[in-house]
Amino acid sequence: MLVGVGPILHVQSDKPCVLCYKHRGRVSNVNNYSSANNKVLFTDRNTNNKMAEEAAIVAANLRSDFLQLLRTRRPPQVQLCVVPGKPVTDPLYQESPKPTFSEVMASCPKEDIPNLKELLQEENFYLTTEEGEQGRLPVLVLSMKESDKKKRPAVVFLHSTNKCKEWLRPLLEAYASRDYIAVAIDSRYHGERATSMTTYRDALISSWKKGDTMPFIFDTVWDLIKLADYLTEREDIDSSRIGITGESLGGMHAWFAAFADTRYAVVVPIIGVQGFQWAIEHDRWQPRVDSIKAVFEEARADLGKNEIDKEVVQKVWDRIAPGLASQFDSPYTVPVIAPCPLLILNGAEDPRCPIAGLDIPKSRAHKAYENAGCPLNFKVIAQDGIGHKMTPLMVKEASNWFDRFLKV
Repeated sequence: MLVGVGPILHVQSDKPCVLCYKHRGRVSNVNNYSSANNKVLFTDRNTNNKMAEEAAIVAANLRSDFLQLLRTRRPPQVQLCVVPGKPVTDPLYQESPKPTFSEVMASCPKEDIPNLKELLQEENFYLTTEEGEQGRLPVLVLSMKESDKKKRPAVVFLHSTNKCKEWLRPLLEAYASRDYIAVAIDSRYHGERATSMTTYRDALISSWKKGDTMPFIFDTVWDLIKLADYLTEREDIDSSRIGITGESLGGMHAWFAAFADTRYAVVVPIIGVQGFQWAIEHDRWQPRVDSIKAVFEEARADLGKNEIDKEVVQKVWDRIAPGLASQFDSPYTVPVIAPCPLLILNGAEDPRCPIAGLDIPKSRAHKAYENAGCPLNFKVIAQDGIGHKMTPLMVKEASNWFDRFLKV
């Protein structure tokens, strides 16, 4: 588990200071077998305990390596501060035409409350996660106005490529109506952290050229670690009941945030989990590359290639997200999420997240959850006939998963 050191300040402007982290491994849950004098049961219990202990050590070491990687490309650190913000009336989407209302998100289960809009409480603010322009994390929180001071579960929602936190509002409202604290952020170089229609694309190319940032997945995971610092300090949130989910790029963010920080107690990545090395080895990398093609074209030219090939793909991943296609790939990081309840939602025909690429991580995760004594905490749903898109079924399954594990 990651534990933030130092208080969280509520201020009007950023005030630089050092914010350090220390790392602790997770203690896995294991079954409490009967105390009957049965040598077989006793042996099984000891075996499971030993396997759980070994898994916890592996998890702690892998997290430690990942956190060290994140620190290697961080600007000077500042104390985590809360700076008030205002609602965004004209959010920036880095795609054309500008997206409109999402029927899929609107399908999320919500309580039938006639005057819901009036009862919703909205918060807009910024968290300072590090020095620099991108260290200003925009946060949107929706919850129901309550007279009592009870602690409630929270769910963090993460948007897909080129969108922003405002796009997620139908989900935030639905969860808030069901007595969750619903939280959304703008990922790096998106939404309020973008200045033009090409901000994210330009950041990816810059990362390839300079190697000083990790705009694809990893830098936003750093923000999510800092966000967990803030959420666990809120008086209205039960710090033991914080979930995280996201769509596509947001699904990747949720996957890695849950791997990196055990304070995210329940996780549902939607169309985001994949095998990056598997895709390279099986020549199934093209659709994922096409989603952020500009950086691969830049790399192709720099490497003197006539076309993008698997060597170009490997070098780009190694540069902009080191370890993504090796030590931090899904076969290694997905099992480490155990025993945290994990639901992976994908389309069976998804070209960007080929389901065959999940065979190894799924098998290893099943074993990890069995060894932790909680096999029902892990599930993969691949919806037939669906490509790379979130569906009402996925939204409903995610909702059920959070209700199952976060509602008490």
